[in-house]
Amino acid sequence: MSVEADLMTRYCDGDAGAFRDLYARVAPRLVGYLQRMCGERATAEDLVQQTFLKVHGARSAYVRGADPVPWMFAIARRTFLDEARRRKRARVNVSRGEGDLPEVPAAMDGSPLADAKPAAADPELVTAALDALSRLPPAQREAIILTKMSGKSIAEAAAITGATAGAMKLRAHRAYVALRRALAAIGAGGGP
Repeated sequence: MSVEADLMTRYCDGDAGAFRDLYARVAPRLVGYLQRMCGERATAEDLVQQTFLKVHGARSAYVRGADPVPWMFAIARRTFLDEARRRKRARVNVSRGEGDLPEVPAAMDGSPLADAKPAAADPELVTAALDALSRLPPAQREAIILTKMSGKSIAEAAAITGATAGAMKLRAHRAYVALRRALAAIGAGGGP
């Protein structure tokens, strides 16, 4: 049994200290995942709080002994999608006249990596890679974020998204191919 599974079982049995330890172990991973999905640290932290409220409410549904981390990532993913849908519905029409242009909510506008900062590597290449990643279809982008950026296995990523392992593998492969093409075009001086 994993440490997280032991902590979750103890938490389900009423051990408040186990919840604090579980939160300390899992919350940073969820914040990283959600920040990559939505592009904002503050929003990601809010979503993690909502996720743990949902975990608390659903703790009776937890299968004792199972690794709770994929279950928590799935709850976090659904929480993110709910928030993105809510924000999309809350758009306000701010145009005056003909060209109805809706107000786009910050960082939840389909470019989840808008606030990501380039690492110590070649800043142009990192920026180009993040830009190419943000242009992928949502399912492919999520496959890359889960498998390469969050370090999840194909099986874990599939469990989080509710897809089959084969579908997740295919999404990840297609995303890798698309990213390679985009970065090769940049390397050849073609731009994104």
